[in-house]
Amino acid sequence: MRVLAFIFFFFAFLSSMSQEKESFVFEKSISGEFADFEVDILGNYYLLSAKNQLKKTNSKGDSIGVFNDIRRYGKISSMDVTNPLKCLVYFKNYSTIVVLDRFLQPVNTIDLRKQSIFQVKAIAQSYDNKIWIYDEQNQQLKKIDDNGDVLLSTPDLRMVFDEVPSPEKIVDQEGYVYLYDPVKGVYVFDIYGTFKTKISYLGLNSFTVFGKTIAGINDGMLMTYGIGTLTEKKYPLPVKEKSEKWIIHPGKLYVKRKEGIDVYFIK
Repeated sequence: MRVLAFIFFFFAFLSSMSQEKESFVFEKSISGEFADFEVDILGNYYLLSAKNQLKKTNSKGDSIGVFNDIRRYGKISSMDVTNPLKCLVYFKNYSTIVVLDRFLQPVNTIDLRKQSIFQVKAIAQSYDNKIWIYDEQNQQLKKIDDNGDVLLSTPDLRMVFDEVPSPEKIVDQEGYVYLYDPVKGVYVFDIYGTFKTKISYLGLNSFTVFGKTIAGINDGMLMTYGIGTLTEKKYPLPVKEKSEKWIIHPGKLYVKRKEGIDVYFIK
């Protein structure tokens, strides 16, 4: 039900954007020099400092938890906070995923090297609380469990495509898994790893999927693409200068700048 509500408000969000001349309204700023950040569907922030300390706060700024095990794993490469109760922290240099609980306490560590998986750029949580990874050495999309055991994998995609993807983002949404390569496009699989289609939608930053709609940022615009309708829409962003990162959520837009994070909502 939470996912359905999430998608409903996203489309309401897009509808209001098309009706208002000035759709984005500044809400607040979160001051600080952050190396990265994420926001979950409950509005909690995951703030990664320049010193690689990960802090979780609620929407009011109250601290919920801190993760600071940098001596063992080094620099955090990416985070997945699809499930607010389970945060995935990926350390690319060590091919290691650390699973954190809702207070950012470690509950499990997955060393992908033990499964002879050494080149992974993108990970994501699956609909059934497992983990998707893309093994670039073997060119396979794989689902693993919390022990790192491979539950399913696609065939070697070099046998399927003339050009194999190098996905920067994986999204599990409504029975499909989306691999996004900004140079080659969107590769769509079902939840059993069967290839379904390729969408030549290129050059997006902050790629995400809501229901059957792809969203992302490109050239000062919020772009949406209806997978079923094949229609594209563009919405001018509220910030003209170059920003370091954008996150698109229903009714919210988060913009990372050098000085902090700006939050916008719909008028």
